Amino acid sequence: MGLLSFIQLRNERYPALTGIRALGAASVFFIHLPFRTGFDFGIDVMALFFVLSGFFIFYLYYESKANRQLKLRQYFVNRFARIYPVYFLLVTIAIVLRHNFNPLFLFKNYTLTHALFNNISDRAIQPSWSITVEECFYFLAPLIMYLVKKTGFFVALLCSALLLVVSLCISTLPVSFLHTPQFIFSVTFFGHFFEFFCGIFLALVVLKKEKEGSVGLGGTKFTIMGSAGIIITIGILLITGTNNSLHPLPFFFMNNFILPIPVAVLYYGLIREKSWLSCFLSLSWMGLLGRTSYAFYLVHVMIIESLALPFIADHFPGHYNFFVLVTFLLVQLIACCIFIFYELPLNRIIRDRFSVKKKR
Repeated sequence: MGLLSFIQLRNERYPALTGIRALGAASVFFIHLPFRTGFDFGIDVMALFFVLSGFFIFYLYYESKANRQLKLRQYFVNRFARIYPVYFLLVTIAIVLRHNFNPLFLFKNYTLTHALFNNISDRAIQPSWSITVEECFYFLAPLIMYLVKKTGFFVALLCSALLLVVSLCISTLPVSFLHTPQFIFSVTFFGHFFEFFCGIFLALVVLKKEKEGSVGLGGTKFTIMGSAGIIITIGILLITGTNNSLHPLPFFFMNNFILPIPVAVLYYGLIREKSWLSCFLSLSWMGLLGRTSYAFYLVHVMIIESLALPFIADHFPGHYNFFVLVTFLLVQLIACCIFIFYELPLNRIIRDRFSVKKKR
């Protein structure tokens, strides 16, 4: 418990939502290095992360009592400290491994603009497209907060929908930027905006409940409803064989606009209800894996492609599934080391160095 106490895993208001990050990151890993089960299937679990981001950004900053002008600076310092140090380290390692030092390639990756262009070879870290999606939301979040305060949630939602329309118009031009409608719905914020807004709506509801002093809720109705909704939505995608490449429109409708709703309902249950799932996700070791999930997410493909498959797989002849499990544990160990010895201390240094000092 000494290490867990040092990391201060218990300071989250809703620890089950930290634990859910661990499940999401593990799901992504097993999509990229699946067990051999006799049948193949793949799902997109990014709604778990995008809804969570929308919730936490609004929950933490929407009603902040800090001075408004200074709050914006502190907001961007916090976002930079959370995202960029780990990304900078791992993208530099990935670039060295790829031996690609083209200036445009470096610029796109270090500025996190690489996933706005339809060229998968531009991505030094394959799953980092979602970090570009997150960064777009972080930049727009202060404006969205302003719109929600001044005009209401649904007007802000409509404005974001108009951004999607504009991006779809751009996608008809003969340029690689926002290249096609399918590209927009696959890997850009504009195609995934509704997932973030489901999290935003959840945050507004929870903040209201907290003001009323009625956060706790008996039973497990919302946890069950949200879980069932997620299972049913994914089940429909699997049973119908609907996927991004063969059936793009039905897939994006279900994945980007239907799935986020039960995800938000599940999170509402995890926040307000005391269920076995919320208790499990709130365990200290799940909190640790949740906190290390960002490093895990960025590093896992690099470990799979550069270490596990070329050097470790041959040591497990006839035991492929055991190899997958060992690789998973290895990535978890590496991610924990990155978090404890690099991400956590550097995050604190940046926040302390650039934090806004309140005037007394």
